Amino acid sequence: MTDAGLRYGRASLGLSFGVQGVAFALLVTRIPAIQDQYGISDGLLPVFLAAVPILAGAGSVATEKVVRRVRPSVVLRWAQPLVLLALLGVGAGREMWHAAVALGVFGLSVGALDASMNMLGVSLQRAYGRSIMLGFHAAYSLGGIAGASLAWVGARYDMSLLASYLPVVAVLLPAALFGSRWYTEGKSPQETGAGAAGAGGLSFKLLLPLCLVMSFAYIGDSTVSNWSAKYLQDVLGSSEQLATVPYNVYMVTTLLGRTVGDLGVRRFGAVAVVRGGSLLAAGGFVVVAAAPGAWVGMLGFTMLGFGLCVIVPQTFAAAGRMFPGNSDAAVARLNIFNYVGFLVGSPLVGALGDAWSYRGAMLVPMVLVLATLVYARSFGPEPARYGGGHERPRTADVG
Repeated sequence: MTDAGLRYGRASLGLSFGVQGVAFALLVTRIPAIQDQYGISDGLLPVFLAAVPILAGAGSVATEKVVRRVRPSVVLRWAQPLVLLALLGVGAGREMWHAAVALGVFGLSVGALDASMNMLGVSLQRAYGRSIMLGFHAAYSLGGIAGASLAWVGARYDMSLLASYLPVVAVLLPAALFGSRWYTEGKSPQETGAGAAGAGGLSFKLLLPLCLVMSFAYIGDSTVSNWSAKYLQDVLGSSEQLATVPYNVYMVTTLLGRTVGDLGVRRFGAVAVVRGGSLLAAGGFVVVAAAPGAWVGMLGFTMLGFGLCVIVPQTFAAAGRMFPGNSDAAVARLNIFNYVGFLVGSPLVGALGDAWSYRGAMLVPMVLVLATLVYARSFGPEPARYGGGHERPRTADVG
């Protein structure tokens, strides 16, 4: 595999991460408009919202089986257009069953997309022999900021969902298909042989610590995305306008942290970066819980963005290093716990907030994030760690 091929593969995969960030943000930030368009009641809305991550988990499970027969790049090439078309379907429908079908397709295809994107990311990182995984997730964060901004424009000018989604899909769909021409996979020697044939070499017991870390990270992430505005307004007494700021700040700090995070992994190693991120995120939750006012609370959410942003990309990368002969299956199974954390996080904080206090509820994700320290060594056994003086020659990684 040539250096040019790797560069093109890296750029095309970065584009896919960015496109996915835009699509997902356009969906989740316009949920009130979706509810109004289809007449979905407040009681039924949680069912629709829960169905998406549940089906995404099913899509990730299916992808593990599919990639035993076809390459992850093939799955990604067709899953991404399907996600964009499903988003357009959400905007174009009128009946409630239209929304159910479109969101169902969106969920299944997102699971396949997330799994296959991270499979390729892990594979390319192996081919490069150094940490590049955070850069892909930085592209996702950038796409999320762009998507949220586009959604704000749609809401500000009272645009219909179809009018808001159609121009975006018209641009991103051909761009994604064009970029897919350069998807590249850097297989290890183990994956080119019998190790790629099935999941027999994958021990869930060894993978479990990373699965727990993935869930903990997404519980923290969903706490910010679902409760930051309510917390600032109802608990810390901010204005309605100021209450919208923490999530935007969180997204920006996530982008910044991921943009420079690969340099930190190369210099200090994945274990040190994950430990530092966990401590910073836990400190952020403490600041949020103890904040006397809105501006201190925003400082806490800023710390959360910088801390949590490194954990998920490094968890995928660690799974690839742990099972070099079966990294695709490891990534697919690990990806399921992305959705587990998303499903658990928001209801958990809401229930604790109602039964106890929202300040106290913020300490629960803090404890879970701190638990990542217990499993930190899973992120980089010394012989296999990328960065920190342990970079590996490309010729040993590219099949």
